[in-house]
Formats: sequence, structure tokens, C-alpha cells
Amino acid sequence: MNQLSETRREFLPAAGRDVFLPLYDPIVSLMGGARAREELVKQANIQPNQRVLDLGCGTGTLVVLLKRKYTAAEIVGVDPDPKALQRAQKKVRRAGVAVQLDEGFADELPYEAGTFDRVLSSFMLHHLEEHEREKTLREVLRVLKPAGTFHLLDFAGGEDKASGRLGRMVNSHARLEDNSQQRILQLMRRAGFVDAEKVKDGSMLFGLLPTAYYQAGTR
Repeated sequence: MNQLSETRREFLPAAGRDVFLPLYDPIVSLMGGARAREELVKQANIQPNQRVLDLGCGTGTLVVLLKRKYTAAEIVGVDPDPKALQRAQKKVRRAGVAVQLDEGFADELPYEAGTFDRVLSSFMLHHLEEHEREKTLREVLRVLKPAGTFHLLDFAGGEDKASGRLGRMVNSHARLEDNSQQRILQLMRRAGFVDAEKVKDGSMLFGLLPTAYYQAGTR
């Protein structure tokens, strides 16, 4: 693992708190996370020998999936959480695949401009504050190659977010009010992306938790 981010900053762990990290993978699996990520990967249309970044890779589920499906592609994962990256590294070793895992923040990516053909992000955007979201999208655009594409999966927000007790549970450590279709597309376009669009709606947890898929391209 490359320790590329030396500045320590606060961040919200994937499971909300470090103590819940061991439960993160089984909970996401029960909710239907595998099917949701498979759809994201299908949307990305990855080609052989491309370089692909998993933004906010967490415990490494998506990077392993990507490398298994696209053995000739170069897969990189980045996340600010060293404890999650430790789990990701163990998962990568168990899977017997070669994946690069880096410690870093989404709004200060430790990569040169024009590095990746695809950037994927799953269930990460809702963790970010408003100012961090726009900086993150600008960083994604920076590290993408010409004709590269960004593919985003996250919980639906605004009027489409989950309601009732489930909604309160998700909102307890998420910022879903800012995850409306209008807001996300607005941020993508403001960051400089072109052809930003919502690709499809989805759901997890037997249809109780709405999700949304987006994509955008470089100029």
C-alpha cells in the first residue's frame, strides 16, 4: 500500500464509526450491495488495459470485483481510512489479485493529471460535505484521461430518499438532502464534466432503499 497522504484529516468511516467496520461488509452484502456494484461495473464498459480508479474503495470489495472481471486492466483503489485499507489489502491477498491501494482523500487525489480511463465511486459521495463534493468532482475530472468517464453509484436523496425508520438510520451518518438528481448533475456540470446524466434508478434492501446511477465524461 502506498502511503501517499501524509496530512491527517478527519473523515467519516464507511460504517459511521470504526467500531462498526467489521460489520460493514456483511451489512452491505445483506442490503444487496453486490448486485448494485455489478450494475455500476457494467455501466462503466471497461476495456482491456485501461486504468481504473475506485474512489473511496473502503474495504476493497469493488477493486477485487474489477480485477477479477478485467484481469488485463490496472485497478487502483484510494481511501482516507487506513483501517479500511488494511481490510482491503487482506481481501486482495485472499483473492490472489494484483491491485494498487493508496491512502488519500477524494478532494486531493495523489495522482497526476490524465492518469485514468475510468473513475468509479460507490456509496461514497453522501459522506462528503458540500464544499468537499465539488472539489472531489474537480479532482476526478483532473485525473481522467481525455475521453475518460466517471461512473457514480450512491443512495438517492432529495424527494427520492428512503423514508420512515430506515431513512432515519441511513441519514444518521449521511447527507442525503444533497443527493438529489438535480444537485448531483449540477455539481458535475459545474466541475467541468460534459454529458452528465442519470443513467438509471435502482434500489437495495428489497426495494426499500433507493439508489441512483450517474455518469459523465471529459471534454
